[in-house]
Amino acid sequence: MSPNSGPLSGVLIADFSRILAGPYATMLLADLGADVVKVEGPAGDDTRSWMPPVRDGVSTYYLGINRGKRSIALDLRDEADARVARELARRADVLIENFKPGGLGKYGLDFEAVREGNPGIVYASISGFGSGAGRDVPGYDLMVQAISGLMSLTGDPDGPPYRAGISVFDVMAGNHAVIGILAALRHREATGQGQHVEVNLLSSALTGLVNHSSAYAAGGTVPYRMGNAHPSVFPYEPLPTADNDLIVAAGNDAQFVKLCQVLGIPEIAEDERFARNADRTANREELRPILVDRLKHRGAVEWFDLLVAAGVPCGPINTIDGGFAMAERFELDPVVTVGGIPTTRHPIRFSRTPVSYRLPPPELDEHGAEIRKWLEEEGA
Repeated sequence: MSPNSGPLSGVLIADFSRILAGPYATMLLADLGADVVKVEGPAGDDTRSWMPPVRDGVSTYYLGINRGKRSIALDLRDEADARVARELARRADVLIENFKPGGLGKYGLDFEAVREGNPGIVYASISGFGSGAGRDVPGYDLMVQAISGLMSLTGDPDGPPYRAGISVFDVMAGNHAVIGILAALRHREATGQGQHVEVNLLSSALTGLVNHSSAYAAGGTVPYRMGNAHPSVFPYEPLPTADNDLIVAAGNDAQFVKLCQVLGIPEIAEDERFARNADRTANREELRPILVDRLKHRGAVEWFDLLVAAGVPCGPINTIDGGFAMAERFELDPVVTVGGIPTTRHPIRFSRTPVSYRLPPPELDEHGAEIRKWLEEEGA
């Protein structure tokens, strides 16, 4: 197989994952130079059929998380295909899977079986609720948003709970899997030992709830949804302007002083009701109309330019196209085209080992013949 460039060049990843958390993780690793072989069932990854929207008849969901990989279709129920899968696992540096815990055991592809023939394997498992008492519970992001408490924190205080607009814990678990894999590779480099890395969505969710988790674990407080307000900081929410709402996030006293200066009400920052963050939070219902009365004189984008220039965190509430436009404005080059497919740029930049975008998202079994041939040659 041809060598790749990037900080993970030379690392072979056998990707037995599907849907989102695992494929997102392996796409990030592929961008970093890893050689990712995407193992799919005969029908392909489920996200191939998650449409609309589509591009040239292909699900954009699938396209968004599968660049940089080569695809081989294997029916693990067929012993010949299972042998191919086991040989790939024997050759791999990393195996990542998100089957039901223990689900690959019947094919000789569980951690213990793979480690027997490949002691240095970094074997990463992603599940919904871990490999203990929660092993039989299906692991879908929406379930975890409900079970973890996130939905109780999302939405209007007087309305129903809401899910986040994306599968936030799938993405978070994918990132945690990448961290675990990289740490395990570093350990293997130092000791020669592989290991089993386990990530589950519920644990990712609870650590990802950060201050809310801490409110309960350390303070015994159960937080509830406050709409777009913050329980501990004000102003830290959308406020209406002459046209659209503007997120204002004055997270400390100095930023609040600057906000009041730009709004032309410097005396408000000296008012004892609002001088400190704790005061502003306690008296938010008195402060909000004062700020809104000033903000109504300009539009959100105009205020954004003025406030950011003064060092006050803020931002207009965009649709996705506006988010990409803002990234372009900040010279972040958010879109890269790989094999004619526009896709979102990798989020990390390296000064010495830049990421690379070698392959577009593969068609089902696009590389099956070459991978089979390579495994036969190398395994002989």
